[in-house]
Amino acid sequence: MSPRSKPESVASPVTGAVTDKPASSKKRRADGAPFEVTLVHARKTNAGWAVFGLMMGVLLLWKLAIVGQVVGVIFLLVAVLAAKSFLFTVLNPPGTIGVEDDKLTLPDGLCKGRSSEFTYDQVKHAFFLRRAVPWTRAGPVLVVEAGDLAFTYPRDWFASESEQRRVLHGILRRLGQPD
Repeated sequence: MSPRSKPESVASPVTGAVTDKPASSKKRRADGAPFEVTLVHARKTNAGWAVFGLMMGVLLLWKLAIVGQVVGVIFLLVAVLAAKSFLFTVLNPPGTIGVEDDKLTLPDGLCKGRSSEFTYDQVKHAFFLRRAVPWTRAGPVLVVEAGDLAFTYPRDWFASESEQRRVLHGILRRLGQPD
C-alpha cells in the first residue's frame, strides 16, 4: 500500500459492517464539548501516614535518647500534617476542574473547598511539567497559569492519566493552540 492510497475497508467483528477506517484507528473527541473532571482524594494514604507517624513518634520518644526523641518529634509533626490533610478530605469534596466554552473552573487545591473561575483570555499557559517534578509528587504535573496564579495538579490527583491529558487538550483547544 502506498503512503497516499486509501486504507482498506475493515469489517467490524461485532456487527460485520464495513467501514473505511483502519482497524487500529482510535476514536477521539474533537467536538470540544464542555466537560468536568473530578479530582481524587488520598484519604487512605493520609490516614495511614497519620497513624504510622503517631505510633513511631510515640515509640521513639518513649524508648530512645535525645537523637531518637528528635526523630520522634519529626514523626509526630508528619502525623499532624497527615491528620490535617485527612480532615480536609473528610470535610471538603476533592474539587472539580470544569472546562466549558466560556470559562474555566479550577480548584485551589485538593480538598480545599474553594475554586476559581477564569475566562480563557485570562489563561496564559497550560502545559505538563514532566522532568522537573519534586520527588514527593507523581509526574507529570498539569500546570495552568491563569490571572496572576499558577495552579498545579499532580498525576495522582486524577483517576487516570487520560483525564489529566483530556483537561490539558480541552484548555489548549479553547485557547486556539495546537494539542
